[in-house]
This record gives sequence, structure tokens and C-alpha cells, in this order.
Amino acid sequence: MSSIELLQRQIHTAQDLQAVVKMMKVLAALNIHQYQQAVASLAEYNRTIEMGLHVVLKAAHTHDASLPDDNGDGFKTYSQSLSTDLGRCGVIIFGSEQGMCGQFNEQISHYAIAELEKLKLSPEHLAIFAVGSRLISHLETAGYGIEQTFAMPGSLAGITSMVQEILMHIATWRDREQIGQITLFYNHLHSNTLWEPYKLQLLPLDGEWLQHIESQEWRSRTLSTFTMPSDVLVASLLRQYFFILLYRAFGESLAGENASRLASMQVAEKNIEERLTEFTGQFQQKRQTAITDELLEIISAFELSH
Repeated sequence: MSSIELLQRQIHTAQDLQAVVKMMKVLAALNIHQYQQAVASLAEYNRTIEMGLHVVLKAAHTHDASLPDDNGDGFKTYSQSLSTDLGRCGVIIFGSEQGMCGQFNEQISHYAIAELEKLKLSPEHLAIFAVGSRLISHLETAGYGIEQTFAMPGSLAGITSMVQEILMHIATWRDREQIGQITLFYNHLHSNTLWEPYKLQLLPLDGEWLQHIESQEWRSRTLSTFTMPSDVLVASLLRQYFFILLYRAFGESLAGENASRLASMQVAEKNIEERLTEFTGQFQQKRQTAITDELLEIISAFELSH
């Protein structure tokens, strides 16, 4: 194969890669938008849950009563301070199931590991859930065992079922393994190409947050009340609250993953464009040289014939 034919093949290959990269950029941008929209849509739902908790907390305070310590699903209603012995610590780390997303998994793994090292917990006091298979190697290399792994859903439709599955595992954690504190680690999206690791304490509940909800002004002329037992209502509201937090973690992590993929594809596209320019320049130079050589041969043959 001549050098010109080789360059033609390299140009065609680069053009094919360029088309693939451009398509992946478009898909990543669309995914970012839909995951952002899904997370934003939780705001009103979350407000409704907080209003329900406000009603129950206000009623308990008015009647000088206290809510039960446990809501029936293994989730504690009131928070305990972090210095209190909460038993084992549960950690859920969100990564990716797919590749080509830059340093996405490395970044959240290093952040989570750094935060865990601050706690100075022995392995028997730590339980880790990993969401996304590409996290596993980073955590195991750092010496952390993974108790349970989950596949990161590849679309918006798969988030709900995965959240419900994790909630069932959390209930088991609490009931059977005495997990008193659960923390989420995931990448939080700032813009289409910027994200950063984020830590969220799922359990125990934040006492200041509960006080803030109770102290909020009721913005309706209709007096709030409820008829079902308070423990049943609290259990239902907190199930929905935990669902929102986990759904948001999935949505933001997936948006961050696609932002990382978009950034990686932008770098790849720039590199391909540079290589394509280089190949095209070499091809034109060699083609011009070949044409010049052909003209010289024609001129030489003409001169010899005369």
C-alpha cells in the first residue's frame, strides 16, 4: 500500500471517529438536560413532603408529645449527634456503569476515600454500597471491601426501580446490621461541563432541618390537620423523603457523568481535528509531489523523443 493510500485510509478513519464523537456529544448534552429536568421536578414534590412533616411536628409540639424513635421502616425519626455511637456506618457511592467519562469515577472515589479516612473506622464498622461497576477497582485498590454493588441505570426510566431496591437494602441494613449512619457520595453537577464531588448524610436526620421545617409559617388559610396515627404518617412521609434524596443523587450523578463524557468528547474532537488537519496536509503534500513527479517524467520523455 502506497503512502498516499495509507493517508487516505487514515483520513477516512479520522472522519468516521469524528462523526461518532459528535454524535456522543449530542447524546451527552441531551442526557444532561433530561437528568437536570428530572432533578428540578423534585422541588415541588419535596416541598409537599416538608409541609406534611411540618404538620406532624407542629402537632407533636402543640400536644407536648414526641414522635416515635423509629418509624416502622428502620429509619430513625430524630437525629442523633455524630458523636453518639450510631453503630456501623453505611456508605453509598455513586459512579458509572459506562466508560469514556474522563476522571469521573476516580474523582468521586478519591473524595469518598478521603472522607472515610477522616472517620478512622475499622472495616467491621464500615459497610459500602457501590452504584456503578467502574467504581469497584478504585475502592478495592484503596483497600475497601464492597458489601453490595448495584448497576447504575442507563436511562431516566430505570432510576425509580433502582431507588426502591436500595431503600429495601437500607431497611435491611438498619434492622439486621445496626447501621446507624448512612452517607451518600456522588458527583454534583454545576454546569454542562463542570461537576464536583458531594457528600450528603441520609441518616440520621438533621435536627436543625427538622426544627426549620417546624418553624416555617403555614402559608394557607386552611388549618392543617391529619387523622391517621402520627407514626404511620411519619413513616410514609420519610419514605418519600428518602426516595427524593436517593432519586436526586442518581439524577445528579448521571448528569455529572454525562457532563464528564461531554468534556472528554470535546477533548477527543479537538485531537481528531488536529490529526485530520495533519493527515490532510500530508496527503496534499504527497499528492502534489506525485503530480510533480509525473509531470517531470512526461517532460523528460518528450525531450528524449526529440
